[in-house]
Amino acid sequence: MSFLSMLGSPIKKYQKKVNIINGLEEEISKLTDIELKQKSLALKANLTGANKSKLDENLPEAFALVREAAKRTLSQRHYDVQLIGGMILHDNNVAEMKTGEGKTQMATLPSYLNALVGRGVHVVTVNDYLSGRDAVWMGQIYYLLGISTSVIMQDKSFIYDPTHTTADDDKKENETGSFKIEYEFLKPVTRKEAYEADITYGTNSVFGFDYLFDNIANSKEELRQRDHYFAIIDEADSILIDESRSPLIVSQPAEESDNVYKTFASIVRGFKRDEHYIYDEKFKSILITEEGINLAEKKLGIQNLYNNENIKLIHHLETAIKAQAIYHKEVDYLIKNNEVLIVDTSTGRVQPGRRWSDGIHQAIEAKEGVKIQRESKTAASITYQNLFRLYERLSGMTGTGFTSREEFLKVYGLDVVSVPTHKPIARKDANDLIFMTELGKFKAIAKKIKELNQNGQPVLVGTISIEKNELLSQYLKVAGVKHNLLNAKPELAEREGETIAQAGKKGAVTIATNMAGRGVDIKLGGTPATSEEAQEVKDLGGLYVIGTERHDSRRVDNQLRGRSGRQGDAGETQFYVSLEDELMRVFANNTIKGLMARMNLPEDEAIQHKLVSRSLESAQKKIEGFHFDSRKRVLEFDDVLNQQRQSIYSKRKSILLAEGEELKDLIDTMLTGNDIQDNKKTDDLYKIARQLWLQVNDYYWMNHLDNMTHLQTSVNFRAIGQHDPIVEYKREGLIAFRELNEKIKSDFIDNVMRMVGTK
Repeated sequence: MSFLSMLGSPIKKYQKKVNIINGLEEEISKLTDIELKQKSLALKANLTGANKSKLDENLPEAFALVREAAKRTLSQRHYDVQLIGGMILHDNNVAEMKTGEGKTQMATLPSYLNALVGRGVHVVTVNDYLSGRDAVWMGQIYYLLGISTSVIMQDKSFIYDPTHTTADDDKKENETGSFKIEYEFLKPVTRKEAYEADITYGTNSVFGFDYLFDNIANSKEELRQRDHYFAIIDEADSILIDESRSPLIVSQPAEESDNVYKTFASIVRGFKRDEHYIYDEKFKSILITEEGINLAEKKLGIQNLYNNENIKLIHHLETAIKAQAIYHKEVDYLIKNNEVLIVDTSTGRVQPGRRWSDGIHQAIEAKEGVKIQRESKTAASITYQNLFRLYERLSGMTGTGFTSREEFLKVYGLDVVSVPTHKPIARKDANDLIFMTELGKFKAIAKKIKELNQNGQPVLVGTISIEKNELLSQYLKVAGVKHNLLNAKPELAEREGETIAQAGKKGAVTIATNMAGRGVDIKLGGTPATSEEAQEVKDLGGLYVIGTERHDSRRVDNQLRGRSGRQGDAGETQFYVSLEDELMRVFANNTIKGLMARMNLPEDEAIQHKLVSRSLESAQKKIEGFHFDSRKRVLEFDDVLNQQRQSIYSKRKSILLAEGEELKDLIDTMLTGNDIQDNKKTDDLYKIARQLWLQVNDYYWMNHLDNMTHLQTSVNFRAIGQHDPIVEYKREGLIAFRELNEKIKSDFIDNVMRMVGTK
């Protein structure tokens, strides 16, 4: 009985097709490269425009072709479990596959199959480096099969072409954090040409911004994307969940920021927690007390902060308090070159170019005394939740998705299916060690690292912030342990690739924020390593992973654990927790604190107790629930705007693309009832009218987005009066949208009438 045949539903249902694919291998392996390509192109001709059921019928042959192409180009044969993973993705699920099991190669199977339809497949990655790497690496498979591959980056686009070479003195490199991509085999093309490829690799942000730019384009020549047919999202939990609340925004400069942010930063510097405001650490929310309101009114010299004319002042007061109480330097952001740079707390990476909305970013700039950037008006925006729900078919893959299964199902209609590992997992995951104090915890961690390092076993240490990252580094310096530091600070982040590549080397000690948890495998012995070097590290116990604190998401902890024990390698993981950690301080119950106190342990001595482990998991589940509710709330509001967005964008695109009689009919319909003589209706009047309508539409839509942002702030205050904010937002948003359409129509007609001289 095979390993796969012992598996239950839903994996077992794929066994039959695995057997069929394996049965085709001998026949397909006899084909020459030319015959292999011809067979692939014949399959493509047969499946152009096909629906999913027809793809299902041809899946075994398509997967068998990809496996053969991978053997010939990469010398890597897809494992049976990768075939299963590929079918899970093709069936519109999230495939949970452990680190090092080959997600990138697995994705080639459904990517190729769905590319045969001829509508384009998007493979979404978390950074430009991975997009470029995967397009060049997997492009070899597709090229042999006659399938085109492209990659889009922030400001560049390429087609994979193995015949394209760059002269040595002309070679350019794209630096993304630590990574450098050489453009050998990547031929520069326009954005539109890149999207015409069968399979396109790119990050979630470039796909999103290209969508928004298409919907503010002024001519069809400016359009970039085509269909939103099928997407595979790598690190799906990071993109579809962790980043889902962050809207993509295309902005246009507005008026210069005035001194209001500085004024409120000055006002709240004297505010004290629990006296002038209440900070709920569980919900990350602020409540201004009566004393806080009185103090603000006194400093502003006004009688009543809650008068209608002062509504914007309340908003500024709240954002100033949030900037002080919730957002912390070296945790949530960095200061570099007089600029506030956001740090993604899930990945530990800096997010250049991204700014917090609703005035938060300006409030932090005022708090830190750096230059306050110009305010801007939103010209177009969308959340990742609604961006990826545009796709007709969607799938994802991650090493850690099962704990978020409910959210994937409810928001995206995606189930999470775990893919079995190719080899049994040999990693040992120890129970948490719990300390009374943070000081004692760090002393114990430093002691353990020194002990492991003296034996030569490589150690990866995960921290949840830059601040803790650098604190532990100081402890190791005192202990005399040589180590590499990795966090979002540019001087360290630029060496990320090199640092992570050597983290599995004998004697290596690497302290990293969560940025080490994504995208790149840590290979035993380092990269490159001889088989003897890799075996030596295996004999030492493999990579030892230490977590210095529990994250508020179990997925992030599991990502850190997953850096060790790839492909059946030896490894061990251990989390160190103290009662002073934020998670324990906020969520741990008094029973645990009392238990620890009664034991009267030395500060660097720990206990391992099921009660504590259960309490930690319970706390994490609660926080995940809070975040899920928060994301659902954001989605509820954005869904209202999304209906309006789709209505505006659909009409805009039809007018932008219309030509000849179609354009004439569209414009005439909008001008119905207005007396314009036929001799003034020239194939030029209609073209000018089109540009006029686009300008009027975009102007009023931009103002509408601004108004909807203020409306959302306003309706949230109505909860105090027992009104449901979302009901109020829907009702008033609908009224505002009707008014928007009337304004667009009226202004457009007035301008056309003036243009033809009838008004």
